[in-house]
Amino acid sequence: MAKMLGKDSTCSIARSLEAVGDTWTLLIIREAILTGATRFREFRDALGVAPNILTKRLEKIVADGLMERRTYQDPGERARDEYVLTESGRALSLVIAALADWGRTYRPHPDGTSPRFATEEGGAVARLGFATSDGTSAPPTKLVAQRTPDAQLAAS
Repeated sequence: MAKMLGKDSTCSIARSLEAVGDTWTLLIIREAILTGATRFREFRDALGVAPNILTKRLEKIVADGLMERRTYQDPGERARDEYVLTESGRALSLVIAALADWGRTYRPHPDGTSPRFATEEGGAVARLGFATSDGTSAPPTKLVAQRTPDAQLAAS
């Protein structure tokens, strides 16, 4: 049986955390998004994570549909697996951007780095933020949130 987070396992945040609530998972996704990493060695070297932990996290990431495993073979080498982001894995760029923005603002570091997201065509820098249905910018400090059924949100 899958782990249930809290008493309201229907909450979209709890459901999301079941897939990405582990530190290593988000860092693996970050490397795939920011550096294009796909190979075990690339993740291990970039993150300094123990191989057994990386193996378990990659298995879960694949099982959760965030990456898919593909076989590749370099000339003269044995066949190996690489891990390629799926659409749902690539969509986590919003989460990575939001965490980076929050960390830059509330956990500053004098030598810190952050991702910058830009369009593939033209390179226009994309800004993260809330906007109302008419396109008006809405600062997070001026918003209220309330539990709403997913079906209602999809219809609006």
